[in-house]
Amino acid sequence: MEHTQAEVLDTDVLVVGLGPVGASLANLLARYGVRVVAIDAAGEIFPKPRAIALDNEALRILQLVGLADGEFATVGIPQVLYRSPVFGLFARMDTGAVLDGHPSLVTFYQPELEAVLRRRLQQAPGIVVRLGTVLEAFNDDGTGVTATARAADGSRLTVRARFLVGADGASSLVRRTLGLDFRGASFAQDWLIVDARDVPRPIDHVEFLCDPRRPSPHMVAPGGRQRWEFMLRPGETREAMERPDSVRRLLAPWCDARQVQIERTAVYRFHAREAAAFSRGRCFLVGDAAHVTPPFAGQGLVAGLRDVANLGWKLAWVLGGRAQASILDSYDRERRPHARKIINLARFLGALVMPSNRAVAFLLHGTIRLARMLPRGRALFDGMKIKPQNTFDEGLFRRGRARRLGAGAQFPQAWVRRGGPPVLSDDVLGPHWALVGVSIDPAEALPAPLLQRWEAMGGRAWQWCHRAQAQHLGAESRRLEAIDDSLHARVPSGWVVLVRPDRCIFAEGPREQAADLVEQALRDIQGDAPAPACAAAADPRSAWA
Repeated sequence: MEHTQAEVLDTDVLVVGLGPVGASLANLLARYGVRVVAIDAAGEIFPKPRAIALDNEALRILQLVGLADGEFATVGIPQVLYRSPVFGLFARMDTGAVLDGHPSLVTFYQPELEAVLRRRLQQAPGIVVRLGTVLEAFNDDGTGVTATARAADGSRLTVRARFLVGADGASSLVRRTLGLDFRGASFAQDWLIVDARDVPRPIDHVEFLCDPRRPSPHMVAPGGRQRWEFMLRPGETREAMERPDSVRRLLAPWCDARQVQIERTAVYRFHAREAAAFSRGRCFLVGDAAHVTPPFAGQGLVAGLRDVANLGWKLAWVLGGRAQASILDSYDRERRPHARKIINLARFLGALVMPSNRAVAFLLHGTIRLARMLPRGRALFDGMKIKPQNTFDEGLFRRGRARRLGAGAQFPQAWVRRGGPPVLSDDVLGPHWALVGVSIDPAEALPAPLLQRWEAMGGRAWQWCHRAQAQHLGAESRRLEAIDDSLHARVPSGWVVLVRPDRCIFAEGPREQAADLVEQALRDIQGDAPAPACAAAADPRSAWA
């Protein structure tokens, strides 16, 4: 018998889809004190691995979301190798460096990450989670969004939200309802994924066997896991290739499949697509709902987490009355061009991994091998300069004549100390805008009324002291002592940097420009309306309060 009981919920943000991207956004909004209703069509977490790679940017965002180091298992990847049947090792990427406090590249186990994120949501105030609940329809009336959903038992749910975010995957109902085209292409080839445990002689890195007869990526993962991906040849079917005898034949060069635990086999097809826009009205798209990236760059989930960091604080500031709603327009302007760059990188690497024939393979792999004989070519591949920097071409920032770090780029994270043991600087900067003075107290460069307006908008001032600095010290509550030279090596003393809550640099300049930079930031964020006086204090529901 169908249930007709209806539940009505009022909230700030409705998140549709509770995979790793949707769950990360819900957690971040909870840390900002935003009320969230999150729904997902599935009743439980998919129990097998899918996404497998995260980079330093993704790990930094998960730190911002609230996850502690070691809260889910990762395996650091020291290098990525590209092998050709003709040239042997023809390219490599050095991924063993630590950037912004995190490894350049790790593999992880997606079900474990999702479980950690959902456990945190259960503990967060103001968060309502409804699993096994399918979105049916929604309407944006200009003042809010009203959505209807149905649970597995037939009961109905109506949600009235100020904003809606679609994190509902590549087949997103939210995107289709908004009428946004999903532009791009699908690769013609199907691929078989094989995840196995307890493999003898496991590798400790990632390697791509770029044989046009059967390209085969291979990588290590947590929990004693190894993953292989095999491109299917013409005439090979999903059903035939997932059979145990086919899997055993494919794994024979590495191990006897009868002696290992096969955790998952699945056939899938790669896509390279982006939505025509990442937002419309009061509705937004994140993750695969907005863009789908081929796996060759390991950036699919990473791109979705970049969406989370960019959109989360903007929603929180608008909902809290500290920013004008027009700042939300910058989400699409900032994220969509960079997502496209990452898709293009993945397509280029895909051409290296799966050349269409031996002649193409010889030309591509030979060219890359020759390029790496030159310092610039080695820097491009070995030094990972081929990866687009997370720097925006346009958006909510101001580029001046004087440049050191670059407005629109990411502010570096460093190890700092505040009287106790060293901590990562993002944990100190917290959920705020930051006015950072290099070796100086930037608050002293602001008139008292301007400093009050800055703090009311959600800003803080910090003196980034060099190691053992003893002179020209500001208030102790505003001082950070740098333990490394991540910042001092790049900018001179007396430099000031305005940093957004997502750690994007809004503006920078010498101390003499500090007041003008803050005034510009306030105008861009708030327009002509000042922030409410009460906004200086963190929302009491915030995990940073």
